[in-house]
Amino acid sequence: MAAHRITLIPGDGAGPELVDAARVALEATGLEIEWDVQTAGLSVAEREGTPLPERVLNSIRENGVALKGPLGTPAGSPSVNVSLRVALDLFASVRPCRWYPGVRSRYEGVDLVVVREATEDAYTGIEFEQGTPAATELIAFIERVSRTRIREDSGLSIKSISEWASERIVRFAFAYALAEGRRKVTAGHKANIMKRSDGLFLETARRVAAEHPGVAFEERIIDNLVMQLVQRPQAFDVLVLPNQYGDIVSDLGAGLVGGRGMAPGADLGVGCAVFEATHGTAARYRGLHRANPMALMLSGALLLRHLGETEAGDRLEAAVARVIAEGRTVTYDLKPTRDDPTAATTDEVRDAVLAELAA
Repeated sequence: MAAHRITLIPGDGAGPELVDAARVALEATGLEIEWDVQTAGLSVAEREGTPLPERVLNSIRENGVALKGPLGTPAGSPSVNVSLRVALDLFASVRPCRWYPGVRSRYEGVDLVVVREATEDAYTGIEFEQGTPAATELIAFIERVSRTRIREDSGLSIKSISEWASERIVRFAFAYALAEGRRKVTAGHKANIMKRSDGLFLETARRVAAEHPGVAFEERIIDNLVMQLVQRPQAFDVLVLPNQYGDIVSDLGAGLVGGRGMAPGADLGVGCAVFEATHGTAARYRGLHRANPMALMLSGALLLRHLGETEAGDRLEAAVARVIAEGRTVTYDLKPTRDDPTAATTDEVRDAVLAELAA
């Protein structure tokens, strides 16, 4: 059987340790994998003049799939993660939030998925610094056409939501729900205030929902949605959201199930897919082997399923779940207190998962 060729991006901070643990776990499923290692982020920005060299994008385009560690962004530069998603049109960020027995949480049985539009909204990077001629001119234009007073010392960011991108992400959410046997899609918005942007997203979601009578649909104003997620997260299934809300809600979802060390993720487009944990670089833990590799391992399970290796992906997830349920070999974030002296290292968690895969 031909090997799967996968782009591997070690990342910054604790990323290389976490990526190595996930890499070994994927290999331990018995699949033949050829890794195309590509460095990116802060570790290459000074040397190559950019944190996201074209060779990295070309590798992902050629291989179609990548496992990525967290990437840092140089000060004053656009987000590397946002740039990656835009360059490859990875329009759907899928963030599963699933509780595993053994994880200390205020909730049990949570199993929801955040589907986040990832190419527009307030994250397009269209901004105007306060006091610049461009900002002054834009403020004058806005005041002229809207009769709204804006302070002259304001910085400006443009939020753009298109019907096309909204329809694409909502259709993706319904297709995902049908493929995964999910029962309901909830659209989050602030259309009561932002009628021209969030209102367009909501109108589009309603139209697409009407074409899918087999999947329940509901809409929630975003502030009410996050309140209800805290009160009764079990009531939700698939959430579809514009970019900024999706970013925030995916972290809230991670908090419901044990933290970002338990939160895998996938950024999906047409022809390309990048799998990553949803946490940052954890730079203070670089080289200490303290960070939790499970989010990246679970992202690896998503990657395997994406490649059609469902049985291997299921085995990897089950192995991680058994280590969590046993409770002994887990990192500090899954212990009763964060300074628990029995907390396992990144490598010890890796070895425990490998042992479960071999059992």
